Amino acid sequence: MAGIHITDIEAAINHWRDRAPSPDGVTLGPELRALAEVYALMVFYREDEADEASFPPRALAAWRAWYDSTPDTPCIAICSTSQGDAVCKGCGRTFHEVQHWTDMSPAQKRQVWRRITQENTAWRFNRYAERAAEGGVRPAAGAPA
Repeated sequence: MAGIHITDIEAAINHWRDRAPSPDGVTLGPELRALAEVYALMVFYREDEADEASFPPRALAAWRAWYDSTPDTPCIAICSTSQGDAVCKGCGRTFHEVQHWTDMSPAQKRQVWRRITQENTAWRFNRYAERAAEGGVRPAAGAPA
């Protein structure tokens, strides 16, 4: 199983803090509490990833709700893998990642997102950043996601 990075857990925590803020500044909602417990254990054990399969059900459900609020694909509809490139100049995914995107788990997709964001070389991060800011462009009918 793929690992869920601690930065994604932080993003999910912030999502739930905005969505369901504490009524008294102390009490946490159930989603936030579940994610905070996982986060605390990761910090305690100095882990930067947690296995998706080991997540408590409530924490996984809260993480998935955050995940579902994020763009599914880094595609900006400029796919150079269709022209023979091993890595897409538009989104930064490998040919294999582009071809198997729909079969990947949410954690696997987030690992790809993390890598391409850290590399920061794809056109989605510079030349066509405005496309990405608009929520991305859906691939044309029949094109891989």
